[in-house]
Amino acid sequence: MADNGIYKRYIPAVIPPKAAAETAWMFIFRSTQILIKDELTQPAIPTSKEVSTIEQSLSNRQYLGELDGRPCYCMEIDDPGAVPAGMVFKDLRALLDQVEEDLFLLAGRASQIVNWNRMSRFCGRCGAMTQLKQGELAKVCPSCEAVYYPRISPAIIVAVMRDDRILLAHNRNFRRSWYSVIAGFVEPGETFEECVAREVMEEVSIRVSNITYFGSQPWPFPDSLMVGFIAEYESGEIIVDGDEIDAADWYSGDKLPPRPNNNTIAGRLIESALFKQKDKC
Repeated sequence: MADNGIYKRYIPAVIPPKAAAETAWMFIFRSTQILIKDELTQPAIPTSKEVSTIEQSLSNRQYLGELDGRPCYCMEIDDPGAVPAGMVFKDLRALLDQVEEDLFLLAGRASQIVNWNRMSRFCGRCGAMTQLKQGELAKVCPSCEAVYYPRISPAIIVAVMRDDRILLAHNRNFRRSWYSVIAGFVEPGETFEECVAREVMEEVSIRVSNITYFGSQPWPFPDSLMVGFIAEYESGEIIVDGDEIDAADWYSGDKLPPRPNNNTIAGRLIESALFKQKDKC
């Protein structure tokens, strides 16, 4: 996933064109899974013409705008058995390096909007059913006029360096032997830098300094914005929290365990932090 986004080819919008297009891309979700054409070369997003047979099973249709001039929509499917021939539902995360990058980024946006539609059907203030707000990606309560926007959850992700070694940890939710950098959600009232220091202390019991911004990446699982940093080890010994993190250690560039690739901000952080440290030597 590129951290410069999709906006070089994508024009977001909420008001759909008046004329329907048979070639519109359709991002159709069943829970966290997305409908794709299961082709031999690479999976592909279906068009409106290709899913016309299941039109009656689709709900919460939302216009996303245009990618390369082609209209795009996201929606949910009500009948889990209504799947056109040659298509399957797959977990969105599994498509990270299988579909065109910009299509994956737009699929991530679509996933977040579908999840928002699902979670904001009723007003949290008075309980009335919400409605789409005209001309804006928002919902409004017709009873008390409360407005609800798609939720975005900021989270930090940080590469911690100690001399020429990087801190990598194993989260209990990772597959066996898979390691990555420390990450966590920002809490109310704290800065990104404060969150970095807190998360590293909570998860592995060490202090960091010289926290510098690296970059960011939308991460639609389910609605995160990952904000990356590189930090330097200051003091302490690794003691894992035993809750989220069950193993952690310092690794040199030539002895790295299985880890995220450069399609993710985690992978780019690891490579960049080690490369910059190598340049200093």
